[in-house]
Amino acid sequence: METEKTALMHATQDSSLLHNLESVSFPTLGHFLENGFADHRLRAMVPNTKVIGRAVTLKLLSPDAIPVNLALSQLKPGDVLVIDMNGDHSHAPVGAVTACAALNAGARGIIVDGVVTDCIELRSTGLPVFARGTSLLTTKKRDTASSQFDEPVTCGGVVVRPGDIVLADDNGVLFAEASALAAVIDLALESDRAEPVTLARLNAKEPLQKVLQCFMS
Repeated sequence: METEKTALMHATQDSSLLHNLESVSFPTLGHFLENGFADHRLRAMVPNTKVIGRAVTLKLLSPDAIPVNLALSQLKPGDVLVIDMNGDHSHAPVGAVTACAALNAGARGIIVDGVVTDCIELRSTGLPVFARGTSLLTTKKRDTASSQFDEPVTCGGVVVRPGDIVLADDNGVLFAEASALAAVIDLALESDRAEPVTLARLNAKEPLQKVLQCFMS
């Protein structure tokens, strides 16, 4: 019984955290966190989107398409597929069909430390996809049994563990444990609430030193 109560408490806390993350500006988290931010070259292939979800991880040691399809079949609503291409920035493991399958599985997005293809079709799906760029060269319909699923991977220079929270928008990508985000979310929300007042004062031509003094102490 105690285990069930603990699990319920954690689930409630996670639900509250995810709800708060829907409201926070992701760059505001950068005021309070230092780690987990992916390489700036990982960028939104589908602009004006926002990702909040839990990482499902896949590492491809060979440009195989079948392991990607197997990973897609394991996705649940709220998941974000994170693909570590092991330094291969030539072969695209994600295209129109992959994105459509992920979307219909309820995934929140796909993050690829590499390239993707079918960029026009990706935009039409509306599924957030982040990558280093695009390519005509794709993975092949094979499985060399070298892939690693649901294990820690590296994406954009950050170690990503299954179940980590993935946050991404046009500004970049952040991978973090729930506990790290829970420790700063209230501060970040408070900062967001204060920003409109600061902007209004600046636009009203108040002296900069007066307006910004709270940021200089």
